[in-house]
Parts: sequence; structure tokens; C-alpha cells
Amino acid sequence: ALLPYVPCVPPTALPGKLTATTFVLERPRCIFDRHTNASDTVWLVVAFANASAAFRNPLSRADVPLYAQLPTAHSYMTLETAAATYACSAPSSAVLRVGGDTACGSQGGQDPCNGPLPFPGPYRVKFLVMGCHGPKAETRWSDPILLRRAASPSTIDPAPARRGSDVVVIASILASLGAVLAAAVLGAVGAEVWGSLCRRDSGTFARRSYRTHHIPPALPQPLPPGCRCSPPGLGCFAPRPPGPCPAK
Repeated sequence: ALLPYVPCVPPTALPGKLTATTFVLERPRCIFDRHTNASDTVWLVVAFANASAAFRNPLSRADVPLYAQLPTAHSYMTLETAAATYACSAPSSAVLRVGGDTACGSQGGQDPCNGPLPFPGPYRVKFLVMGCHGPKAETRWSDPILLRRAASPSTIDPAPARRGSDVVVIASILASLGAVLAAAVLGAVGAEVWGSLCRRDSGTFARRSYRTHHIPPALPQPLPPGCRCSPPGLGCFAPRPPGPCPAK
């Protein structure tokens, strides 16, 4: 049976969704329930995009193409899983990682494994239900999936290094201007504080009181000779003849 389900990479952002050797697929759920029983298994078929149309479903488990045959057969089958794992009621993770088993090289290529993808692709994938007597149901092929590619050293532009030097120079100039501005601000603040202190000291000086030296009161001076007497406080009027003042 051909099922209408199309495998796909999750549209949401996920860590490691696409790498140089792996990619992530949404886990199918409630897709195979009506076409499987307890003994059936579900496989993932991985093929180069331009070779997917030529892929032929194996008639038995013994005919399943292995991971090591990808460079020559251009396809392989992996992630053999009991069909009940994809049932509606089965708790399971939301995604499947293709190419995540780095121990495939130590297995000698005899067992179906989920080894890292050696080429960037693009790839197409589909799910295939296998029973005791061969294939029972399959999904449609996915859209092409292209892995990330590592940049070749010959394609790296050295210009970013030069631009980095320019950035360093600009940053140095800005830092110098910032230091000058900070010094100016500190100088202005210091002058303001110093002026405030000076005004405070001046005010204190103006309020200080000082005591002068004690000056004794002046003693009364005798009248000069020849000055006639006058009432007290009126001073000397005119010269007078020698002798005492006449009595009043």
C-alpha cells in the first residue's frame, strides 16, 4: 500500500537539525496502524535524490541494502523499528536522527546501522513496512535533503582579517576619545568641588571675629596758659591775664 505520508525535516529551529553528516526527521505517528501487526517492522530507506526513482523494495530482510553499500548501490536501509513504536498510543520522542551512529564502522557493515552520511547529498527518504513475507506498505519519498558543507580553505576570503584590523583601529580611536572625555568631565567636576570648598572657607573667614588691642581711655589734658575759663564743655575762648579765674 502507498501511504500519503511524506517524511520531512522539522520546520522549527532545532540544534543540529542539519549537519555535515546527519539530519533530523519528524517521527511518524498513527501512520502505519491499519497496515501492520505485532511482528512487522518499519525501516527507513535513504537514497541519493537522483537514485530514489530506481530503488526497488527488497523482498525479504536478507535483501535489505546495508549502510556500507551506499557509495555503490546509492541507497541503504536503516532504523529498523517495531511497528508498534509508531502507534498513536506509543510514547516516543518527536524526531529521528539519521546518521547519528558513529559506531557503524566497527560493525563491519554486516548489520543495518545508522552511520554518518559520507556525502552532502542531496538525499530522499521514505518509510517501508516489512512483514514476514516482504513489503506491506510504504510512504512517499521526501523532498531532497541537502546537508551542510564545510567551507574549502581556498574559498575563504582573507578580507575579513583586513576588516578586522580596521575595526581594531576604530575601536582604539574611540577608546582614546572616551578617555579624553572622561578626563575632561573629571576636571570639570574637580574644579567645581574646589570652588565650592574655597567659597565655604571664605564665608568662614568673613564670619570670624577678632579682638583689638586694649587702648586705655585718654586722660584730661591741662588747659594751655593764657586761655580764659569757660563753662565746662565749651573749651577755651580767649586769652586772659595771668591769675586765677574770678569767682562766679
